Amino acid sequence: MSYIDGFVIAVPTANKQKFIEHARQFDPLFIELGALRVIEGWGDDVPDGKVTDFRRAVQAKADETVAFSWVEWPDKATRDAAMKKMMEDPRMDPSNPANLPMPFDGKRMIFGGFEQVVEVKA
Repeated sequence: MSYIDGFVIAVPTANKQKFIEHARQFDPLFIELGALRVIEGWGDDVPDGKVTDFRRAVQAKADETVAFSWVEWPDKATRDAAMKKMMEDPRMDPSNPANLPMPFDGKRMIFGGFEQVVEVKA
């Protein structure tokens, strides 16, 4: 079964197009390094919870939208090798003027790697 990296971030709503452009620049690198697919989701129905919710998890402000993204890898070994290469890749260096700046506050991003344990397909 595949391995999934998940990301939740608060993006200024006014930066939606910048978020899309940023993803279009950087997401192909995941594929180049072995990912099966990358999904970028823009919050459309993200309700407030009574105890916790996506917005609170990333300290989203009123003028921000929650984005939920994931990268599907064939396995954890491929993901681990890719992450090591990404950290060394100049295309990931935020100080490189050729790279688009992050259109969100990366300090409030939550992320994690997940072992797939169940899959149901149509």
